[in-house]
Amino acid sequence: MGDPGRRTEADWREILSPEEYAVLREAGTERPFTGRYWDEFSPGTYSCRACGAQLFSAQTKFDARCGWPSFFAPLAEDRVRYIRDSSLGMERIEVRCASCDSHLGHVFEGEGLGTPTDLRYCMNSVSLDFTPEQV
Repeated sequence: MGDPGRRTEADWREILSPEEYAVLREAGTERPFTGRYWDEFSPGTYSCRACGAQLFSAQTKFDARCGWPSFFAPLAEDRVRYIRDSSLGMERIEVRCASCDSHLGHVFEGEGLGTPTDLRYCMNSVSLDFTPEQV
């Protein structure tokens, strides 16, 4: 299906499951504590489910007790992009894959988060693939 940046919505519908499409392409959200990675803490790398771009290291993953995989930093700032999100009557920052523009989740900022960056990247499991570290 070629370059992820040039895929049509019809291409995405063919590639992704209905749940993946709803989250990745329509900015949906999976229910908390239902995704496959919210409680995964093995060493490895998390990639975009839609295009395979590497996004987060398990070394930056932490238990935010929110029911979604949470990280305190991406692998590199150029791996993700940010969009102001005013939906649902609140101000949030949406996080998208910089490679294919798929919705991943939201990032929250605050000193009380207990992370080295004061950030919590709250991602949808369905937006990610996990590759365990080879030992």
